[in-house]
Amino acid sequence: MHRLLKRRDFVAAAAALRANSGPLLLQARARHDDDPLRIGLTVTKKHGTAVERNRIRRRLRAAVREALPRAGKPGFDYVIVARRDVISARFDDLIHDIERGVARLHSGSRRRPGGQGPKAPAPALPRAVGDAVDDQ
Repeated sequence: MHRLLKRRDFVAAAAALRANSGPLLLQARARHDDDPLRIGLTVTKKHGTAVERNRIRRRLRAAVREALPRAGKPGFDYVIVARRDVISARFDDLIHDIERGVARLHSGSRRRPGGQGPKAPAPALPRAVGDAVDDQ
């Protein structure tokens, strides 16, 4: 399984589709190619000491090896943002959460962060008497 290593790939996945699934947040971005899927893991410092964060990463890597060959699609980048509950979750539940989250991403029910599309421009406010006008 190929890994995401560059920050720009993580940022691109964060701007694409998202789905919550148990103690995980999954993000996915279609690369529009037929290359194998790539995976990135994120565990922030607020989730414990280095030992605990490394334990979370090891559990996620093992669960991803089980789940993504069945659920993932080639040509996608997946980022899994872990929460602290990953440490205490049963391993089978972790695999199920990853599969369920990936299925939700690909079902079309998840949208880009911030809504479904661009916002409509705000209506223009009427000018008050005496407002300066820049007519150039």
